[in-house]
Amino acid sequence: MANKIIPYRSDLKELARRLRSEMTPAEKTLWKVIRKKALNVEFHRQVPLLDYIVDFYCHEIGLAIEVDGNIHNTSFLEDAKRQGRLELYGIRFYRVQNEEVLYHLEKVLNDLKELIEDSDR
Repeated sequence: MANKIIPYRSDLKELARRLRSEMTPAEKTLWKVIRKKALNVEFHRQVPLLDYIVDFYCHEIGLAIEVDGNIHNTSFLEDAKRQGRLELYGIRFYRVQNEEVLYHLEKVLNDLKELIEDSDR
């Protein structure tokens, strides 16, 4: 999927900008290792898509990364609905818990590398 344009609500731009400056420790850790095409594709932080903001998104391959903290333990149905709507646009998801990023970063990176390699570019 080559840079498919996904619509979004323009009022989310300001919130996304703010979220970029308030990243969680796990998001900061992951961002350090995926930014600047470190995995041979370009990810962006806090990207508005439809009515939502995803933590990281690669337009080139349509891959969203969600780094889930404790709040997601109680919002499973909402997260599933959101993910389902975005998947209708061809977006694939990689969900990872904060703890996995913080304590098992190599595994997370290996998972991401496999997803990227499997992408139809």
